[in-house]
Amino acid sequence: MSRIWPRILPAGEAAFTVEFGDRLDESLNRQVHALDAALSGSPIQGLGETVPTYRSLLVMYDPLVSDETSVRAALNLALAGLEAGALPEGRLVEIPVHYGGESGPDLEDVAAHCGLTPSEVVRLHTEPTYRVAMLGFAPGYAYLFGLPPRLATPRLATPRLRVEPGSVGIAGAQTGLYAIATPGGWRIVGRTPMPLFDPNRDEPFALWAGDRVRFVAMDATTDRLLPGISDRLPTAVRDRPSAASGLPSAAASLVVIEGGFLTTVQDAGRFGWARFGVPPSGPMDPFALRAANTLVGNLPHAAGLEITLVGPALRATHECLIAVCGAEFDLWVGDLPVPAWHAVYVRAGQEVRFGQRRSGARAYLAVSGGIALPSFLGSRATYLPGNFGGLEGRALQAGDQLPLGPMGNDLATRAGKAWPRSSRPAYSPRPTLRVVPGPQGDYFTPEGLAAFESEYEVTPASDRMGYRLSGPRVAHRDAVEIVSDGVVTGSVQVPGDGQPIVMMADHQTTGGYPKIATVIRADLPLLAQCLPGDRVRFRPVSIAEAQAALLASS
Repeated sequence: MSRIWPRILPAGEAAFTVEFGDRLDESLNRQVHALDAALSGSPIQGLGETVPTYRSLLVMYDPLVSDETSVRAALNLALAGLEAGALPEGRLVEIPVHYGGESGPDLEDVAAHCGLTPSEVVRLHTEPTYRVAMLGFAPGYAYLFGLPPRLATPRLATPRLRVEPGSVGIAGAQTGLYAIATPGGWRIVGRTPMPLFDPNRDEPFALWAGDRVRFVAMDATTDRLLPGISDRLPTAVRDRPSAASGLPSAAASLVVIEGGFLTTVQDAGRFGWARFGVPPSGPMDPFALRAANTLVGNLPHAAGLEITLVGPALRATHECLIAVCGAEFDLWVGDLPVPAWHAVYVRAGQEVRFGQRRSGARAYLAVSGGIALPSFLGSRATYLPGNFGGLEGRALQAGDQLPLGPMGNDLATRAGKAWPRSSRPAYSPRPTLRVVPGPQGDYFTPEGLAAFESEYEVTPASDRMGYRLSGPRVAHRDAVEIVSDGVVTGSVQVPGDGQPIVMMADHQTTGGYPKIATVIRADLPLLAQCLPGDRVRFRPVSIAEAQAALLASS
């Protein structure tokens, strides 16, 4: 199918993907960064994050501030004035690497594939000056242009379950850097001791898209940096401070007696870092957390608890208000059963216990004052794959203590307030989810597009990263993969098996499967409360309809 570039394609009701082509090409990537630079100085009303990728730019905006027509017009105006050749060169960052051995377990295999010796692979890999095309997949993961063609090597047939932070990999014609521990299928030829991601720093990422990179081999006999290299590392990453120590002192707190199945601290989410591979995280069901916060007198974005399947037991050290919204659980404060979707007064020393789950998957507990843990990258949201945010980046466990922020003086007057039943989401084990078609709908056959509107079952492989569905196959026209581009919460990717995957709160910020549609924000809570075995349908709507639904649910 012929396509005219660039293309401005909807990615839900709050983002556009601007595609400059469909191939790995440094000239396309320079156009991406030129548009990104142009938008960074543009006064477009409601413009949010941008995520540059190999050949496209994801542009997010606030649909409550701006509209589809205005943003599209602004993008067309910026495209008309692009000067890709005027882009300044990025910083030059020299990265020391220990090649081979335990640090580079695939070095010898790469050498054998390329008909080279390991030392020749190292020499070739350290000769070029690379350029960071994009960051994505995981926080700080850098994709680099510039790998010598002689070193091109296929990915591993079976990906590793864990690749260590700092690993330097080769996959096809690309080389890349793992900033955190993740699964991965790239051939690992070395590892750097240089911290590529540290959320405790003011500048947590060592590399930015557009930076230039030189790899420098470490002395294999002493395992030290070659002379002079340490002096040339960026100041922001040369010395690593100790992690934030202790928790903020607070008069009031919640003490965890039992952690439940999976209970994490979440606030409205972590925004502004998607271009570095950091997902928004935050609540799977944003409506429920906002409602609970409103009932106890907090701001809507205050941190609370996301409770999955089996609830925790907590003890309040001081009087407070709580509200639990979302999934329905039996709930007690002390010996008294209390209702969900209500503000409930808790005396000092009383216990809050969750009993049997009645419906839904996730409940949200807000407490007056909010949970006052330290923030990471501007948010208290827990991101489990990255081990940051919330309480030490993990789920709660017995013995944890959660400090609370200052409470108002209106606990007694707020107690007993309820969220109207008529204003709650229409949770169901068989919801119909409205979607905005695209951005890559033209990658699917007419039969595949029709099949997408059938019923799908939620599989047990669903989690905070994505909901994997099973049902009628969504057939591709030809290509089952695309050059990685930006992903938003709600994006529906379709891999080669034709089974949709809906990207959720902890989704990868870039992906290489075509996206057939995006679940609208107003309906994400319905999906978040689905369990394995529940069934969903998709119904296409316009961007205007999606934005009206968002306004009605806000």
